[in-house]
Amino acid sequence: MHAGAEEEISAVSALLQTAYDIKPSSLSKGPLGTATRNYIARDTEGRLWFVKVYPLPTDLAGEQQALELTNFAGQAGVPVTVARRTSNGSLIASADGVAFSVCEYLTGTETAVGGLRGKRWPAVGTLVGHMHRGLAHHPSGRPPRLIPSQEVCQFPDAHRRLAALVARYEARTPRTDFERWAIRTARERLASLPDIADKLEKLPPLMTVQVVHGDLTGPNLLLRGDDVAAVIDFRPPEPRSPVWELGRMLTEEQTVCAEPDWLSGLVRAVSAYHSANPSLPTKELQAILRVATGYLASSVYPLREPLDHPDATTSSMEAYGYVRHKAAGVLLEHLDDAEEELRKQLS
Repeated sequence: MHAGAEEEISAVSALLQTAYDIKPSSLSKGPLGTATRNYIARDTEGRLWFVKVYPLPTDLAGEQQALELTNFAGQAGVPVTVARRTSNGSLIASADGVAFSVCEYLTGTETAVGGLRGKRWPAVGTLVGHMHRGLAHHPSGRPPRLIPSQEVCQFPDAHRRLAALVARYEARTPRTDFERWAIRTARERLASLPDIADKLEKLPPLMTVQVVHGDLTGPNLLLRGDDVAAVIDFRPPEPRSPVWELGRMLTEEQTVCAEPDWLSGLVRAVSAYHSANPSLPTKELQAILRVATGYLASSVYPLREPLDHPDATTSSMEAYGYVRHKAAGVLLEHLDDAEEELRKQLS
């Protein structure tokens, strides 16, 4: 455990009782979080609770907004782990240097990381379509609006970001194999931008943005068998492209590089999405792979991590960088095939 873990557990246990009226009989370490420390609390009635402790300083106002969005989605019929309110109506309790939120803990689930196959494809497509249809009514993003499509991919700023990254690497001697690979990859991406720009010319001129989940990736989608058990870890409401978010989920690196039938699965998922959310223009959905390709070509993560966060650069993060780059090439290779299949399905 981290330094001060016993004191933190004691503070969390006390605050569970005073703020949430939950009497814990045990409190144990939970699944690892990206930036949070997580615990599983069992109360005296046998119920399990997921406790997310935020490191301080953290933008607790933003985390509160994210939890409010979670509950908003739940009210729209999306399966979520509803955030429990404190006795004073807040979704975050804080005292004595500890701040945390609480929701029900789901058992018997697995994340969707590398796990999209078979009936899960249309199940995920239907779920995301239903979620986006509900979130389109969120007050901070109403009504959905149109923006230039290349902004969806964050492409207009890609040259500046990649050129700056190359310059930073060239100003120092690479220390690891990953750093040497990262600078080669950054140079390749920078050189490929004119070709990517040509590919993005085929995007619809304008694309829809609205409030979406904000971080819809495999770890944040919990599955039970072939069904979606819950969507977790929403981010604060911010207008983004539904197609960008759907594509991010359906083209995750572990799936694209490991599942031989991922393209047919993606087509089935997008078709199911369209049935659940028919208001989104089909021309936008047909461009889902083009959007995902432009986004990956514009991204500097995790290439810049050795420069920005050298202590956080792990072997698993490096492996993710390699497979993410490989997936970008696979998507580029299948752009035209995907759009033709989607045109047939959605017309």
